[in-house]
Amino acid sequence: MAAVPLMLIPFILYNLDMFGLFGGGIESLQKVVFSLHMMSGATWTMSLGDLFIVISLIILFLEIFKATRRSSVALLDHLFSMVLFIVFLVEFLLVAGAATQIFFILMAISFIDVIAGFTVSVKSAGRDVSIGL
Repeated sequence: MAAVPLMLIPFILYNLDMFGLFGGGIESLQKVVFSLHMMSGATWTMSLGDLFIVISLIILFLEIFKATRRSSVALLDHLFSMVLFIVFLVEFLLVAGAATQIFFILMAISFIDVIAGFTVSVKSAGRDVSIGL
């Protein structure tokens, strides 16, 4: 279970929404989840799509934290994250319902997860190497 990329959660949620399991298909991404009246008099609203992005950013933090592990599971996690990014990319290019700005941002977060995971692993592995003289 430790090797499963957490970015799978927003991917699955988006696809469930895209196929109408949350009610309205792609249009439901614009549905207001909550609104807050600000002291300035303006009203700040958060849509379902915005919530997906916020959840994905929190998951990105957790994924980068997971990348600091030093085990064989970490390498498998990076591999699965790369596969998930490729699935994001293919779906973005081939599925009409995924051609939205929200899905693109989720895909970009997945890409950052892949790059950050490999970068953190390489940097921490470089500290493990010691040359005895």
